[in-house]
Amino acid sequence: MSMRIAIVDYGMANLRSVQKAFEHVGHRADIISRPEEIERADKIVLPGVGAFQDAVATLREKELAGPIVRHIESGKPFLGICLGLQMLFDVGNEDGEHRGLGVFRGKCVRFDVDETLGLKVPHMGWNQLDIQRAAPIFNGLPPGSGVYFVHGYYVVPEDPSLIATTTDYGRPFVSSIWRDNVFATQFHPEKSQKAGLQILSNFAGI
Repeated sequence: MSMRIAIVDYGMANLRSVQKAFEHVGHRADIISRPEEIERADKIVLPGVGAFQDAVATLREKELAGPIVRHIESGKPFLGICLGLQMLFDVGNEDGEHRGLGVFRGKCVRFDVDETLGLKVPHMGWNQLDIQRAAPIFNGLPPGSGVYFVHGYYVVPEDPSLIATTTDYGRPFVSSIWRDNVFATQFHPEKSQKAGLQILSNFAGI
């Protein structure tokens, strides 16, 4: 029997595209929205787009924050995507300072490359991964693989050993993290074609 993959629905992501990407690589992924469903899942995927503050508040209102953190603490595989990466940290600095889930120490900050280097924010489109640590979700990916980004903020972990990949946008930023059972990407694997499908397939196989 295959491990049960669950995609957490809290109203702030295009869940169907993530679900379809898993299906494309031969893995069923159920969309769930209740705390007890998180507790029953073998693996969870936390996607997200939009504002840090709204997302964390919604997770707490729907009583999903606690079960997500407990899932991580139990050692079960977890994949965060975009906002699902950012919310793992202590603090988000979007429209003030807001408390995240606090799984890892660090903060989520806005790109300043528009003011300092004349680059557009949000950072949108294809960019390359520079692998710092060979996380299992990157198995089989060629060096410099291109992935798809849409974000104006990025994470700054206090512990640099969390960093799995960086990506250059004017200067390097953290584009994914890995610690034990926790994988999280700033980019969108479900929009990243062949490389993204490889990443989701690798996660499903963990």
